[in-house]
Amino acid sequence: AQAPAGDETPVRPGRVMIMDDEPMVRRITSSMLKHLGYEVVEAADGEEAVRLFAETRQGGRAIDVVIMDLTIPGGMGGKEAVQKILGIDPAAKVVVASGYSNDPVMANYRDYGFAGAVGKPFRLRELREALAKVTAAA
Repeated sequence: AQAPAGDETPVRPGRVMIMDDEPMVRRITSSMLKHLGYEVVEAADGEEAVRLFAETRQGGRAIDVVIMDLTIPGGMGGKEAVQKILGIDPAAKVVVASGYSNDPVMANYRDYGFAGAVGKPFRLRELREALAKVTAAA
């Protein structure tokens, strides 16, 4: 294996779920995650994310990290969904994502049960760093 060039953070392969209500955001983020070597599961809202998280654990194909949008119009967003996922697996690694960097959840993400935070729109480097940070503690 080749050593990462420059200051690139090496990423451990695994399964990542992206939860976002916008299909375009899910599609672009999925391709970025696949580029980083991850297997990707997509969810449109908190309800679907919680259901898929539980199903994949039972099927022996657990999700390593969940990246979830903080706000889902008309549906369950990240703030509520993270609590349900932690109820299934208290050691789950969930990263909150938002375009609103001044949101109190983004500034104090750990207080809400998140393991990391990443701003939207996603940039490949920031996504890689956020994932490397939360999986390093695994």
